[in-house]
Amino acid sequence: MLIIDTATYEAIVAHARRDHPDEACGVVAGPEGSDRPARLIPMLNAAMSPTFYEFDSGDLFRLYKEMDSRDEEPVVIYHSHTATEAYPSRTDINLAQEPGAHYVLVSTRDGAESPSYDGPVEFRSYRIIDGEVTEEEVQVVPAYPAE
Repeated sequence: MLIIDTATYEAIVAHARRDHPDEACGVVAGPEGSDRPARLIPMLNAAMSPTFYEFDSGDLFRLYKEMDSRDEEPVVIYHSHTATEAYPSRTDINLAQEPGAHYVLVSTRDGAESPSYDGPVEFRSYRIIDGEVTEEEVQVVPAYPAE
């Protein structure tokens, strides 16, 4: 199950709406081994496409170096689908290389071709390991309990 705080959930949805009709993408880092999404890093979709997303390789390299220096790991890897449901495509599955990450998809398909989008979205999370997709429950909490 993905447990995510309201502020991070809303920021991911806002990014998907803002980048519509292109796909949005990003990472939410968290302390290593915590499974707790803590720091949102919206990324540029280098493909600038409504049907595909791609992290810029230089940006991704810098992000992984930064996470490493902060003892973080990618807890959530997210992107949006602008014309289809929030379910991983074959390409998404092939690109999934982080077995410990939650893969979040946000669908803004009801916005069709409109620039930016403020309507309803579909927000779903998956584990993708060795090409196998398993949907998981998403629990949005106001804040994380103190540790």
